[in-house]
Amino acid sequence: MMRGRTNVAVAVRRPNGEIALREERLSSLFTGKVRDLPFIRGPLVLIETLILGIRCLMYSASVVVEEEDLEVTPKMLWGVVGIGFLLALVLFLILPLVAVRFLDPYVTDVQSNVIDGVLRLVIFLVYLRVISFMPDIRRVFAYHGAEHKTINAYEAGEELVVDSVRKYGTAHYRCGTAFILIVLVLAIVVQAFLGRPDLWLRILERLALLPAIGAVSYEMLRFSANHMTNSLVRLLVKPGLTLQAMTTREPDDSQIEVAISALKRTIAADSGTLQVAEETAPASGVTGGTDRVHL
Repeated sequence: MMRGRTNVAVAVRRPNGEIALREERLSSLFTGKVRDLPFIRGPLVLIETLILGIRCLMYSASVVVEEEDLEVTPKMLWGVVGIGFLLALVLFLILPLVAVRFLDPYVTDVQSNVIDGVLRLVIFLVYLRVISFMPDIRRVFAYHGAEHKTINAYEAGEELVVDSVRKYGTAHYRCGTAFILIVLVLAIVVQAFLGRPDLWLRILERLALLPAIGAVSYEMLRFSANHMTNSLVRLLVKPGLTLQAMTTREPDDSQIEVAISALKRTIAADSGTLQVAEETAPASGVTGGTDRVHL
């Protein structure tokens, strides 16, 4: 998935080797002046990412289902999404709070909340490490690496072909992985002073504070991305770049092709030069292109 100024495009590799493409115009809520307001844009980005992520997953699933002639209904897909959200809520919010209750008789309120936040961070890191051994997730992480390589090449003014993109790294300063790490660390600091009410209230407090923590975290991420020439900033973002090593892998050429297709589609839609309406590109169509693309 590639998001542009006013459009988003998604590219999916079909089982037959072709690349399915689709783009859509973003809502004015996510592209208007409100999107540029500090501390407002952070929660908007969270909402937008959630919506676009679900839509793209649905589209990706529909492409695979259609190709393999499987019978999967929208209700089934939404059921999977719902279960995923529920599991995330239990694993990353409820489980740390339940675990820390066993230590509550021996620690202060601040210590209890800090331990809860640290446990949440540890669970997240362990979770990433465990799923990285799953073949399907390793492939997803490789596509994540392909996205970063393609963006890095584009921002460097390179030609959007596989040979040019391949030489770039899989890390990127504005990655969502770094954003999540900032949120988790900042939450430890903010939630340390919430006291120690009943379990249900502690859960509600953390959910209620998430938009505010996300807003500040987003501003921190933007600031760091815009000041990478500063040595202190480079030092502070290093943990986020290190964590990206867990969520990205070196992609193969076919995966880079998909990322290039998505980015080209986004750029064409943003610039108003998208002239073809077809939803499928040839299996190796992007490698032969010689056009240089600019925003």
